[in-house]
Amino acid sequence: MTGKEILHKMKAKVGLGSSTSDTAEAGKGKSKMFGKQITHGFHLVKGQSHHAMEDYIVAKFKQVDENELGLFAIFDGHLGHDVPDYLCSHLFENILNEPDFWTQTEHAIKKAYLITDDKILEKAVELGKGGSTAVTAILINGQKLVVANVGDSRAVLCRNGVAKQLSVDHEPSKERKDIEDRGGFVLKLPEVVCPSSGDVARVDGQLAVARAFGDKSLKEHLSSEPDVAMEMIDEDTEFFILGSDGLWVVMSNQEAVDTIKDVKDPKSAAKHLAEEALRRKSRDDISCVIVRFQ
Repeated sequence: MTGKEILHKMKAKVGLGSSTSDTAEAGKGKSKMFGKQITHGFHLVKGQSHHAMEDYIVAKFKQVDENELGLFAIFDGHLGHDVPDYLCSHLFENILNEPDFWTQTEHAIKKAYLITDDKILEKAVELGKGGSTAVTAILINGQKLVVANVGDSRAVLCRNGVAKQLSVDHEPSKERKDIEDRGGFVLKLPEVVCPSSGDVARVDGQLAVARAFGDKSLKEHLSSEPDVAMEMIDEDTEFFILGSDGLWVVMSNQEAVDTIKDVKDPKSAAKHLAEEALRRKSRDDISCVIVRFQ
């Protein structure tokens, strides 16, 4: 497969497949953007939960008029795969269809996230009661990186060997006031009640993130507004990582960067990062995308 193609058709390959913990998918691609050789790779491993894999990704390049875009995302679903599958097919399309995408990119992305969430809620009968976090990265002409996210999947940039987090972890404990102002509450369940993930702050005692797509039953107390960040790609920028929370629960941003900084092939780097998370006893689904500029 080339970098011009969507490198992963998640519904066919991951979300509905085997439920064994060693189920994995991987791939890579490359493009020459405005004189820059840009490569990317991804790796996904199913966690130890009893449900099917619910992580979906997008990794592709797209020509739009005179511009070339790199479109990368991780959608980490919960209570089903239908919402992240929908995001995989529609979110970038909605973003690029916003008429002010090129002139007011941050505003366009925020608007598209909200429009997409509205559509998901309208289709709740079809898509079910679940939801999804999201982290998206749009690379414009190899020069500008625009990251947006809702939830706890994360984007981390490496420049001169130093990690810089571009996304925001939307934890209920950090957004307690907003949740309470909407009529909700934040509750930590003790580990004795919830052995697999106890002692984690949850919206209405249920969801461990304060922002997400879908989740119609909780939507009144949740936000789907993304945080958006922009970063210019200079000669010191080495790579960036998109990772689901199964990665970050067991390692810091700098540890992740240090783990793969010397692995030049991004597919191998993504696999190495996922394997390191497993070695550190991560039990969740693990998805990572690596985009390398050097």
